[in-house]
Amino acid sequence: MSRPTILTVDDDEQVSAALSRDLKRQYGGQYRVMAATSGAEALSLLGSLALRGEPVALIVTDQRMPQMTGVELLAKAREDAPDAKALLLTAYADTDVAIVAINEIGLDYYLLKPWDPPQERLFPVVDDLLGDWQRAHPEVTSDLRIVGDRWSDRAHELKTFLARNHVPYQWYDVERDDEGRRLYDLAGSSAEDLPLVLPPDAEPLRSPAVRELAAALHLHTDARHALYDVCIVGAGPAGLAAGVYAASEGLRTVIVEREAPGGQAGQSAAIENYLGFPRGLSGSDLAQRALAQVSRFGAELVLARDVSGLEQRGPARALLLDGADAIEARSVVLATGVSYRRLDVDGIDRLQGRGVYYGANASDAAQCSDDVVYVVGGANSAGQAALNLARFAKQVVLVVRGPALAATMSSYLVNRITAADNVTVRCDSEVLEAAGDGHLETLTIRNRVTDEAEEVPASWLFIFIGATPRTGWLDAGIACDERGFVLTGPDLAGLSDPPMWPLARPPLPLETSMPGVFAAGDVRLESMKRVASAVGDGAMSIYLTHRYLAMT
Repeated sequence: MSRPTILTVDDDEQVSAALSRDLKRQYGGQYRVMAATSGAEALSLLGSLALRGEPVALIVTDQRMPQMTGVELLAKAREDAPDAKALLLTAYADTDVAIVAINEIGLDYYLLKPWDPPQERLFPVVDDLLGDWQRAHPEVTSDLRIVGDRWSDRAHELKTFLARNHVPYQWYDVERDDEGRRLYDLAGSSAEDLPLVLPPDAEPLRSPAVRELAAALHLHTDARHALYDVCIVGAGPAGLAAGVYAASEGLRTVIVEREAPGGQAGQSAAIENYLGFPRGLSGSDLAQRALAQVSRFGAELVLARDVSGLEQRGPARALLLDGADAIEARSVVLATGVSYRRLDVDGIDRLQGRGVYYGANASDAAQCSDDVVYVVGGANSAGQAALNLARFAKQVVLVVRGPALAATMSSYLVNRITAADNVTVRCDSEVLEAAGDGHLETLTIRNRVTDEAEEVPASWLFIFIGATPRTGWLDAGIACDERGFVLTGPDLAGLSDPPMWPLARPPLPLETSMPGVFAAGDVRLESMKRVASAVGDGAMSIYLTHRYLAMT
């Protein structure tokens, strides 16, 4: 496949030449940069590229052009380049137009002219837009291939791990794709080998564990040092924020993550109420940006490792990992977050990973193309998932226990769900049973008011029904409430049963019952359960870590 195209549009030939020159110098190795000096010429070029099946990654256009404005061009360009990212160059007087275009035509970003120096003003914006485009188009950028059965729980686990770690791949269904069958036969595979993972520079991996896959992709699965200033458990918003602040302030920092950066928030198709992003951003995008900051400041990230215990070893704290390894640190931040509460009905556990899933990645939506999809839950996470799935699914049915969405979901989501033609809401309803031979085939849904039950055909069920803290691995050394949320600071006051606070000084605000161990984000009792508050917790935990280290 030819290089993806970046198209620039400006009616001023000198400005057009300067813009193309800057973009070619920075991106010419990976992208073909083409220039047009009018909207009509740009549409003609886009039509030619579409006929040849050549991808367009980014359109950068001036707003003030004769005959056709930049916004008008971008609206028409959707016909031939629907997936291209859109960047509008505009004067300060046109910012209102640009903001309206965010909602009306899906403008990705607007930038005030002039863009000099490009290293500070233009390239960071283009880097983000091209990064988003690449992650959405792995077939253009990846040689990693996976062959498997779409109803395989192991295949879903591996694809989720890759997607959430921003590793592009190509998926081939062994039953549906001729290329999948060819690769399966070529590798001399058997059913037990599926999913078959074919890295570009290594031997085939046959039904690998996540850690094995991570190692084959040269992702870090082991810590590099014997002792750290701070070890952060969990790479959700709280853990990543803690990592940025700790590493930027000179602390030797390691983050241990069992799955992928972003935590539960990383699976969100859209976070629209996070300060500073008027168009919103995906959880994946937020995690990628935060991870880039973490890496820039030098924090380590250890992936695909479960933490199984926490020990106090003199002045150090030891995190016990699966495989008998341990990481020692002078302080610890627990940012393990929460997982979705289990749906306790017949058939769910047996079919998990085979049509039944807890949560949904933004990338899960494409596999539901033209199907009927059921989503259980009435909070924001369920609403965002329903809208994302509706982009591909024939119909999305939202199953809600309560009498209305307004009590549990933000109004902007309720309005969008109500306006969506292919989203149906079944209030006062619950799933009674899931059934199927090898994968989900039917659901039984009961109306909680009339007590009437109905069996419906279904291949996909995504569950969003509340949060359970990821603290099952902690022993009695860390005090938790009856639901498993970690007690910190003032919540430890008056604790009469072991474990009791062991020191004469009072615990610091986010400090747990083990001195030097802090809790941040959703895992902490009485946390706000919002991305912004988790980020704040992560930052505050490092401020408190500095205070603790100064005492020891």
